[in-house]
Amino acid sequence: MNTEAWLKKNTRALVGKTVAISGSTGGIGRELCAILADLGASLILLDRNPELSAAHRERLLSAHPDASVVCIPIQLDDPASVRDAAERLREYPVDVFISNAGAYSIPRKVCESGYDNVFQINFVSPYILITELLPTLRKRRGRVVIVGSIAHNYSKSDSSDIDFSTRQKASLVYGNSKRYLMFTLAEAFKNEPDVSLAITHPGITFTNITAHYPPLIFALIKHPMKIIFPKPRRACLSIIRGVFEDTRGCEWIGPRYFDVWGLPKKKRLSTVGESELEYFRKWSKDYAERKDNAQKGLS
Repeated sequence: MNTEAWLKKNTRALVGKTVAISGSTGGIGRELCAILADLGASLILLDRNPELSAAHRERLLSAHPDASVVCIPIQLDDPASVRDAAERLREYPVDVFISNAGAYSIPRKVCESGYDNVFQINFVSPYILITELLPTLRKRRGRVVIVGSIAHNYSKSDSSDIDFSTRQKASLVYGNSKRYLMFTLAEAFKNEPDVSLAITHPGITFTNITAHYPPLIFALIKHPMKIIFPKPRRACLSIIRGVFEDTRGCEWIGPRYFDVWGLPKKKRLSTVGESELEYFRKWSKDYAERKDNAQKGLS
């Protein structure tokens, strides 16, 4: 089945629904927005580059003149910017939040929060946005869709080095942050009655996040990558399925074959054990308690 036939069969109109998406100007983000706009959704674009976001908005409106498209700037490595974006997001009737933005091989630094920036961008900031948006999503019986990664397989969590700040290998650092994102939210949503969760992953596709190799190597591999791996529009089908179907516990929606090729399929994950899940449950509980105590201190 080709991409367009799959979309026609597995989606429905989203007229009257509002979808907020982070990282909307990237390769997968642009395709997600195009499909969601085709389905009639109102869009909220959360991006770090206001100029790129504005240009993306204009392209969407050119194709869909009657659409509602709002831009909210956000720097995911800046906790203050994340709080500001969360406050603005609460002004809108968000039905679906798609956590799509991510960072792989970037210059490392320590954020104001004390966390490594890759961990902050890929896990901590999305987690904060989602928890801040929960009251709105509960009123609308909405959904959270997160974009995980097969890179979560590369390591297990380490309580003595939560953000992998002592590690140098990009795949380990990125994989650890995605592992936290996927399994902490899976545990946090187990007892959530009003908001559903979908853990998804696109497999491997050619986007800016794959352009982290040295220039010479990248020049040699970029064209084979475009041939071998699915194009972004095809890769984002797993995420689109997550807009319409939730996952439970340790499940995700991703490419059918080897987590790389094929149409979306829901699968059980066997990459995490009960002891590690207990650790993720504790992280989520501790975060909720810290947030509650901070709010009590302000009251």
